[in-house]
Amino acid sequence: MPVAKILLIDDEPSIHNVVTAYLKTEGYEYQSAMDGPSGLASARSFKPDVIILDVMLPGMDGIEILANLRRASNVYVIMLTARTEEIDKIIGLSVGADDYLTKPFSPRELIARIKAALRRMQSPLPDANEPAMLNFAHLQIDLSARRVRVEERIIELTSVEFDLLVALARHHSMVLSREQLLEKAWGYDYYGDTRVVDVHIGHIRQKLGEDHYIETLRGVGYRFEDK
Repeated sequence: MPVAKILLIDDEPSIHNVVTAYLKTEGYEYQSAMDGPSGLASARSFKPDVIILDVMLPGMDGIEILANLRRASNVYVIMLTARTEEIDKIIGLSVGADDYLTKPFSPRELIARIKAALRRMQSPLPDANEPAMLNFAHLQIDLSARRVRVEERIIELTSVEFDLLVALARHHSMVLSREQLLEKAWGYDYYGDTRVVDVHIGHIRQKLGEDHYIETLRGVGYRFEDK
């Protein structure tokens, strides 16, 4: 199995020293960058599996880097922010971040999130008791290939978006709370803001088209329907 590639983009030397030491211990291949332009260039040339991206960077901030990346890549991005305002995190997620951590953070927590993301991206075969394909009236989900079709149109989803849709589709017509979706899509005990679910659900709806398959039950959660 190929060694996972991790890219760290942050302008604090102390974070570079600690995080790269942990990445080395875990056996990952890694690169690091100290500013926005070099970070974006590294992302394009190194082609990492996971990017750890600071929001505040010299030359180009993390939001701009992420917007550039999302034009051509679904790479898994964990954003780092020193800010306490929730709006900064939601803005980051709205342009395509998969997860975030607020500084100061535990390096062990960061590694746990990287491992959880990589496990999901390894495309494990479906459970023996579950079909490899989830078929509905207008939508088809290939669990092995991690591919979604609406009619004959292939829908490009990020890793988290795919896992959220699968979680809802597996519980067709049932309501799942945000907390349940966080556990199923992120794969670990998530201690962040549950509104991250709302942002990703919004992305899925946009990509699936006007005939939305995900119904919101205010104050309760979400339900998948394809009649």
